[in-house]
Amino acid sequence: MVVVEWQNPMAAVRYPVIDPVLFRIGPAAIRWYGLAYLAAFVLGYWALRRMTRSGLRITKAQLSDLVTWCALGVIVGGRAGWWLFYHRGTGATEPWYEPIALWHGGMSFHGGAIGVGLAILLGTWRNRASFWNVADAVAMVAPIGLFLGRIANFINAELVGRPTSLPWGVIFPGETIPRHPSEIYEALLEGPALAALLWLFKRNARPRDGQTCALFLMLYGIFRFVVEFTRQPDAQIGFIAFGWLTMGQLLSFMFTVAGIVVCLARRSGAEAKLGTREGPPKTHSSPHPYPPP
Repeated sequence: MVVVEWQNPMAAVRYPVIDPVLFRIGPAAIRWYGLAYLAAFVLGYWALRRMTRSGLRITKAQLSDLVTWCALGVIVGGRAGWWLFYHRGTGATEPWYEPIALWHGGMSFHGGAIGVGLAILLGTWRNRASFWNVADAVAMVAPIGLFLGRIANFINAELVGRPTSLPWGVIFPGETIPRHPSEIYEALLEGPALAALLWLFKRNARPRDGQTCALFLMLYGIFRFVVEFTRQPDAQIGFIAFGWLTMGQLLSFMFTVAGIVVCLARRSGAEAKLGTREGPPKTHSSPHPYPPP
C-alpha cells in the first residue's frame, strides 16, 4: 500500500462546484448522469445511421430496432453486472426491488457491454444480418457513451482516484487531500483516444468483420486496466487479489483476452455462425426461416 503525503495542498485543483441535478420539474430531477445516457444514445444512433450509407449492412428501419435493443442491453446489463460483480450486502435488509433500483445508483460498463453484445446477437438474428458487421459499427460509436459517462461520473464526484501529489490532483467534496481525477483519465482514454485509434484502424488496415470490435475490447481492457491503478478501489470490495488487483482490472483483463481471441479467429478466416448468417432483410410478415444458434 502506497501512502502519499501531500506537502503543498495549495497546488491542488479545487473541485468545481457542479450540481449533479441540471434542473427540476416539480418533483422530477433531471440529472447530468441521465442526460449523458440520453445524449450517448442520440449521438450513437446518428453516427450509426450515417454508417448505413457505407459499411454497416442493415437498413435504417433495422437500425432503429437494433438501437432500442442495445439501449435495453446497456441498462439491464449494466445494472445486472454491477449487482453481480460489485454489490456486497451490508447486512441490513434490502428491499426486494433493490437489484432493479436504478435510482439508487450502480452500473457496470462490463455488464453493459455484455448486455449490448446479447442485444446485437438477438437483433442480428431477427433481421438476418451479420453479427460481426454490426458489432464493429457499435464498437466505433461506443467511445461517445464512454466519454460522456465518465464526465458525468466526475460531475457526480464519484469513482474518484487515489491520493496523489501531482499538481492536477483534485480535492473532491468532503475530502481534504487531492486525488487523481481518474474519471477524466478514463474519459480521455476511453473517449477520443479510443475513437481515434479505432477509426485509424478501420480506415488504414481494412479489417475483416469482427476485428474492429476485437480491437475495441483489447484497447478498452488495456486503458481501463492501467487507469485502475489511479482509481480508488470500490469500498465494498477493495482489492480482490495480490494486494493490488481490483475487480475492474480483472474484468478488463478478461475483455482484452476475449478481444485477442476474436481478432485471431477472424484473422484466420474462421467463420463462426454469428458472422455468416446474412441474407435479405427479414420481412416481419413471415416467421424466421432459421432457428436461433
